Amino acid sequence: MQCATCTGPVNIAVIKYWGKRNEKLILPLNSSVSVTLHQNELRTKTTIAASPNFTKDQIWLNGVEEDINNSRLQAVISAVKRRARKRKSDGETNPRLNWKLHIVSENNFPTAAGLASSAAGYGCLVYTLAKLLNVKGELSDIARQGSGSACRSVYGGFVTWDKGTNEDGSDSKARQIAPHTHWPELSVLILVVSDQTKHTSSTAGMQTTVETSELLKQRLSGLQTKEDQMTDAIMNKDFKTFAEITMKESNQLHAYNNIHEDVKVSYTFDAGPNACLFMLDSEVPRFYSLVKHFFLPENGHTTIQGLPITEQTLHTEEIPKFKLSKQNGSVKYVIHTKPGPGPQVLEDPSESLVDDKGWPKLISEKT
Repeated sequence: MQCATCTGPVNIAVIKYWGKRNEKLILPLNSSVSVTLHQNELRTKTTIAASPNFTKDQIWLNGVEEDINNSRLQAVISAVKRRARKRKSDGETNPRLNWKLHIVSENNFPTAAGLASSAAGYGCLVYTLAKLLNVKGELSDIARQGSGSACRSVYGGFVTWDKGTNEDGSDSKARQIAPHTHWPELSVLILVVSDQTKHTSSTAGMQTTVETSELLKQRLSGLQTKEDQMTDAIMNKDFKTFAEITMKESNQLHAYNNIHEDVKVSYTFDAGPNACLFMLDSEVPRFYSLVKHFFLPENGHTTIQGLPITEQTLHTEEIPKFKLSKQNGSVKYVIHTKPGPGPQVLEDPSESLVDDKGWPKLISEKT
């Protein structure tokens, strides 16, 4: 039996990918830009075991066996194997290419709740299988075939997914703009409103938009300029421009910024209800204190996950300026993180999610 275990990150788009020009190959209507989040707070871990003793391919997600015949799963598994065959150096077929696979994956964050779990999941799966089969080089074009945004999770830091123009999708791949160490002052707060599965999948939402939205063409016409401006803002660490473009991409909410007469906080939403907020480190204590006052539960339980936050005492005269009524409990908790690196290999055997026979260490029956 041969095994590989890796972790993969979530990424949050600041220039959104929304809508496909080719559903089967997952080719986007527009290029997109994202920030890869740190795996200390949000990550997928995947172990893939290959053995001549396995009787069939199987996959488990968070302890529950899933359908391995999912078309997108099959697409990425087949694509990695094809690349392994093309890139073999010894002229002989790797016997592992014909062995059955046991794929075991788990997230340390809510799955299918709009926190880019499919991006982390498929990105990590492709990276792990590539390590197992000794495939080197570009992987984002394969990850894209599982979940479009997964191509961006193959890289850390700040990432662009070029939409490409080739009909076969060969030039639709991701590339890193800057590493996660480029902008150390940037913080990310995720306000978790719900950790339940979202009612409408990203795929269904995109299809509905493409079919019904009269504004989509107008949005697409100006995106190249936005992408260039966003890239410049990242490279120059220009938070104001970064924030303004991010918010224009994801509806408008300016109360906090208006009160301060400056751009202090930027927000974006992915497919679920949970807000992803970008701000500089200096703004985190004060903003978190306001969120706690208005929205977090008043039960005394820990409401911060991830990096610690030092709270700041609020001045009583500033609270009425926000014109908000208290809705304590409407936000369940806050995840504090930062930009982070791309997928990582775990060499320690104790990190493996399978036992010495290749079966998941923790299995719960599907209900």
